[in-house]
Amino acid sequence: MKLSPYFHDLRSAYQAELDDLVSDSEGNDVLRKRLAEKRNEIAFLVQMMELAPEMVAVVFHRGFRFTKPAAVEHLLGLSVDDLPDWHSLTHAIGLEPWAMSLAQTVLREPQGARFMAVAAGLEYLQQHARMAPAAAAHAEGDAEDGEDAAEHDDDYNALSADDAADPKNSRSREEASSNWLADAGFDRKE
Repeated sequence: MKLSPYFHDLRSAYQAELDDLVSDSEGNDVLRKRLAEKRNEIAFLVQMMELAPEMVAVVFHRGFRFTKPAAVEHLLGLSVDDLPDWHSLTHAIGLEPWAMSLAQTVLREPQGARFMAVAAGLEYLQQHARMAPAAAAHAEGDAEDGEDAAEHDDDYNALSADDAADPKNSRSREEASSNWLADAGFDRKE
């Protein structure tokens, strides 16, 4: 999957926004509560769709069903000016029932149809980032012989999806994403 610079940059901002919502200062898991609060503020948040799409897109966290991943992966390779609107993607992406009223609020805005495509793309990336380290390790094992793989593992020091999701882990999800992208042939962002 090839990411456009637009989605490449937004991906880490979206992940950081989700990470900020996961736990409170005491380390308690408060993601559901904070997402519910944000969802209740959608009428206000739509004002930020253009300037900070990642801050608005989190309201749709786990709100999309991806029925045709190839169409979504094509979307992720497009520049911001070439993004299709939401209506042209509904054959490939569905909404969970609870997300439909949020989508209606967003779609009333002038840039709402394009924003929905962005939100779906970001959520697709987030969902697949959780699965990516295991898939990359499996593909790596098929592509390299045991000795080369062991040598590569020493340099790679990969994070599992569970490690990356743990807010107490000292290594970040961004590091896990960077490692996976590097393994997939993308240049590291330093």
